[in-house]
Amino acid sequence: MVKSCREKLVCENPNQGMIKQCPDIWSDGGRLKTMLIPEPQKIDSLVREIRQGSVITMSNLRAKLARDAGADMTCPMTTGIFLKIVACAAEEDRELGNDVAPYWRVIKDNGELNDKFPGEIIHHAELLEFEGHQVQKNRKGIKNHLSGFNEFQFD
Repeated sequence: MVKSCREKLVCENPNQGMIKQCPDIWSDGGRLKTMLIPEPQKIDSLVREIRQGSVITMSNLRAKLARDAGADMTCPMTTGIFLKIVACAAEEDRELGNDVAPYWRVIKDNGELNDKFPGEIIHHAELLEFEGHQVQKNRKGIKNHLSGFNEFQFD
């Protein structure tokens, strides 16, 4: 039976939350020694802290996760996968009338919107615009880039 995103979000995995040796490809010439494999629930918790009117980049989200765990960095690949699970679980929660994690407040480092979120870039833009953000169009006329954003800072 296929698990819902909500089930994936709360599912325990012994590899999540572990700190491992940083792979050479991401070690910044050996400067970064340790890498956190994050937990989806911690990502969900941090996303819920982002206040309306603010956004955070993936790099800053990963940096916060790493700092909290005492690691040099957080795995970018698993963070992206788990953020998508957070986003899909939020949309499942929305359908049930439950409180949702504001995943749309997480953007790519260069201000681009995330095409892997539910509803792809169009829905991501709608949610950001609803909160008052200015979303710019690319050359093809698709709204895909946030400009002049106020980046959220964790306390």
